[in-house]
Amino acid sequence: MARTVHGQPLTYLDNAATAQRPSSVLFAMHLFSVFTNANIHRGVHELSAEATRLYDGAREQVRGFLNAGSADEIIFTKGCTESLNLVASSYGSLVLRPGDEVVISEMEHHSNIVPWQMACDRAGAKIRAIPVTPAGELDLDAFRGMLSERTKVVSIVHVSNALGTVNPVREISAMARGVGATVVVDGAQAAPHLAIDVQDLGADFYAIAPHKMYGPMGIGALYGRRELLAAMPPYQGGGDMIRSVSLSHTEYAEPPARFEAGTPNVAGAVGLGAAIEYLGQVAEEPMRAIGVHERELLAEATERLEAIPGVTVIGKAREKAAVLSFVMDCAHPHDIGTILDSEGVAVRAGHHCCMPLMTKLGLAATARASFGIYNTSEDVDRLAQAVLKVREVFA
Repeated sequence: MARTVHGQPLTYLDNAATAQRPSSVLFAMHLFSVFTNANIHRGVHELSAEATRLYDGAREQVRGFLNAGSADEIIFTKGCTESLNLVASSYGSLVLRPGDEVVISEMEHHSNIVPWQMACDRAGAKIRAIPVTPAGELDLDAFRGMLSERTKVVSIVHVSNALGTVNPVREISAMARGVGATVVVDGAQAAPHLAIDVQDLGADFYAIAPHKMYGPMGIGALYGRRELLAAMPPYQGGGDMIRSVSLSHTEYAEPPARFEAGTPNVAGAVGLGAAIEYLGQVAEEPMRAIGVHERELLAEATERLEAIPGVTVIGKAREKAAVLSFVMDCAHPHDIGTILDSEGVAVRAGHHCCMPLMTKLGLAATARASFGIYNTSEDVDRLAQAVLKVREVFA
């Protein structure tokens, strides 16, 4: 990235929060806004027809990216958080009753905790959490012991945004199905790094965050199994989610329209489609190549930081994606982030919307470096040099 901060060349290592967008994504959104800006569906003029084709085409691109069975199983939302809220609110109201249980984990992002707490409060159901081991992995033996006929939903993160842990979703899904539970997956951190096949994973719902996979903010996508979506009540009411409306009664449209009330973010959908195209052009086996590149950077960065006195890496799972969280004995994570910023290195510092996990680990916060496809060994070197600067300033 050709810009500087504080007189230093920028090293951007905050990809887990949001990734930078390639020119192809920006150009696709610009072309739509300049030449095809119109609302979709029911328009009889050419611009509306073109916008509708682009919107529907983006839905098909998401279907292919996730290997969903049908484009009708893909719902556009305004982000991963709204996708998870949609499932918790709509599907939760359908299946949760007093005494039922929803199983999450101690490493969940708040957007996969709070919506289920709200749904359980409404239904009189209960939240249970899979413990996290000291290495930063889920305790699957404990999970197995939690499952019962009361378990209605298992909602789990695929890749931890705070630890980088890659959870064994396929195994978790199989265990959940053994008691008839529905499986919801937060794929916000997985989609930029792993090849996703929702059918192979056994996911009933899978949410992604396009802005973390080199796409725009303000758009999200949710996969839901067709028969589940067809049974669910709408999440919001308004235009485009209806079949017919009278003053006394409304008939709802079939999914996915049922869950896409109001004016859609067409430009965002176009940008998401362009981001998927971009990822597909990285290599012959794009997601495999991305994973190899990022794991090499992660291994190099882990080795470099662990060699610095007073640095402790948080999260030692056997399977990790491109997230490196750490603390130092001489500085608070916010001070680490500030010094690194002065050196032109952008990282995230805080609890990463994972306060229960931080409590479990006995930490207030961590500093987090997260890698993307455009990062290099030079970025790792600049990270290590900046961390040494922190030690020089505070120790």
